[in-house]
Amino acid sequence: MMNEIKWNDRFKIGVESIDTAHRKLFSIVGKLIALNEDEAKQQHACREGVKFFKSYTMKHFADEEAYMQSIGYPGLAIHKSLHDSLRDKTIPALEAEMEAQNYSTESVGHFLGICVGWLNGHIVVEDRAITGKTPQKWVHQPDDNILENLEKALIPPLESLSQADAEVISRHYSGEKFSSGKTLCFRLTYRTEKKKPIRLYLVYEESLVLQALSEILEMDITRIDQTVVSAMKYLSEQFIVHLKTHFPSSESRTLERNDMLTFEQFVRSFDREFPPYSLLFSAEGKGYFAFCAQV
Repeated sequence: MMNEIKWNDRFKIGVESIDTAHRKLFSIVGKLIALNEDEAKQQHACREGVKFFKSYTMKHFADEEAYMQSIGYPGLAIHKSLHDSLRDKTIPALEAEMEAQNYSTESVGHFLGICVGWLNGHIVVEDRAITGKTPQKWVHQPDDNILENLEKALIPPLESLSQADAEVISRHYSGEKFSSGKTLCFRLTYRTEKKKPIRLYLVYEESLVLQALSEILEMDITRIDQTVVSAMKYLSEQFIVHLKTHFPSSESRTLERNDMLTFEQFVRSFDREFPPYSLLFSAEGKGYFAFCAQV
């Protein structure tokens, strides 16, 4: 069961029209959470509620962008790209998942988990930056060609692992917690010949790990134990080996550490470094996978 989401004053940015819209978004998500826990109303009500959330969000984005333009906000371009990513990639991908699963409790939970995380992170950081209450985190616009190559490089090994179709649902993953809250996180630290560190984060939803390894090993794996952790550490390293074939470099890179992190440790590291390349993938019905690169 997802915790209730409530508005509080830490979300205020100091612009009445924007604060009012944010309160409304929190209210819509809160009602969707309640509906998703009511089996009698869940399917039809959630479908209609998601449509309303999407419609209201798109209107709010347009209004917020118009406000930023009216005050000459210098971070408008990057901020708008975050809106575009949620509107054009994340929400459509999550809608497709819900439709494919007939608005199951799990699929709606995925949608709500991402929305709750996005609302919290985006409002507290990026929206408050509009009025100077916090600094922007997304200060560098990722290179589109590199992002596309990362997608192409990561989807085949993810599909091989999950035995399911995979797709990118966000190019601006910000460390949101997956709906189940259960993850397996690894930080791989590489060192170049010039001693420059490269830190890569791989975050797997627990359901993805358990289903994938159950199929690979042809046995029913129901919990994370040391054998599962060791297997995923090795598979994570193989992900990066595959990635290197798409990004050849004249400078060698040596794996220095492969650390398992709690999700809280991952979020702290993420918030400290805020990797410019940060992608969230969905493996059809199996779970989520995030890849973040601090280079």
